[in-house]
Amino acid sequence: MSDVDDEAVFSDVEEDEPHLQGVEEEDKVCHLTQETIRHGLSLLCKTGNRLGHAFVKLDLKDKGLNDIAAVSSYIHIRFLDLSHNHLTDLSPLASLTELLWLKVDSNAVASFKGQPFAQLTFLQWLSMAENQITDLEGLVAPFLESLNLTGNSIQTVNVFQSGCFENLVSLELRGNHLDTTDGINLPNLQRLYLAQNVIHRLEGLEKLESLAVLHLRDNHLDTLDGLSPNMKCLQYLNVRGNRIVDGNAARSIGFVSKTLRVLILSENPLVETSDYRLSILMVLPQLERLDKDPVTPEEKTEAQERVRELKEEEIPEP
Repeated sequence: MSDVDDEAVFSDVEEDEPHLQGVEEEDKVCHLTQETIRHGLSLLCKTGNRLGHAFVKLDLKDKGLNDIAAVSSYIHIRFLDLSHNHLTDLSPLASLTELLWLKVDSNAVASFKGQPFAQLTFLQWLSMAENQITDLEGLVAPFLESLNLTGNSIQTVNVFQSGCFENLVSLELRGNHLDTTDGINLPNLQRLYLAQNVIHRLEGLEKLESLAVLHLRDNHLDTLDGLSPNMKCLQYLNVRGNRIVDGNAARSIGFVSKTLRVLILSENPLVETSDYRLSILMVLPQLERLDKDPVTPEEKTEAQERVRELKEEEIPEP
């Protein structure tokens, strides 16, 4: 993890604004036609029974669609991009039972209720960023491995229980309305992105035993209480742009000191305190990068010497 760059793979850089064209775009709203489908098809593969061939990839992004009824007969589609349209109803997808990958970013879906995800039993990758989703009731996806719900209006995530999402390893909920991390009971989850919410409490993290990446940039945290020794795989923690102010944060981070390799604390009041880096490295001897700067051998040595001095001061004289 030493070469991980928080401004690249794990960054919370603002995404481009949703594709909007005002009144002109309204004129483009239309139903899906067979001709549009034909132009979007690609990737010829054998069908499930191995006796025939069919196109399994369909690109329908940015077509002004508000209806996709015509797609229902293309039962062999495995990869489908519906992003940047005007869709609210995904029910025609119910017959596409071979779907593995589905992107519905920048549409107008408001709820998972009444949507066909229970029928898409093989779906592994789902992105519904920039929709109008307020809750997750109705979302069922037993084989899902990656889920992106960035930029919706979600306030609670109690739907995430291990029995229904036991294969989920990556969850993105950036830019929603969450005020706590509670409700994510996913022992197999490896990457959790919660930047740009209103989170002020870390709760339920003890259940995330496989988590390697935790992104909490630009929230309302004033403490890191809630980090747990059960988080035995955590390597990367980003809490940039919160309100963390005192040294108690270092004590909380100590619960993950054996595995943590990258810590981003910049844009918190804590970084303005004297000996900030030294105090963190005294608690996290395995750390390889703090904020944007790698930890130098000299810093590690200084931190180790300071820890040794403090221990010696605690030894009572005979």
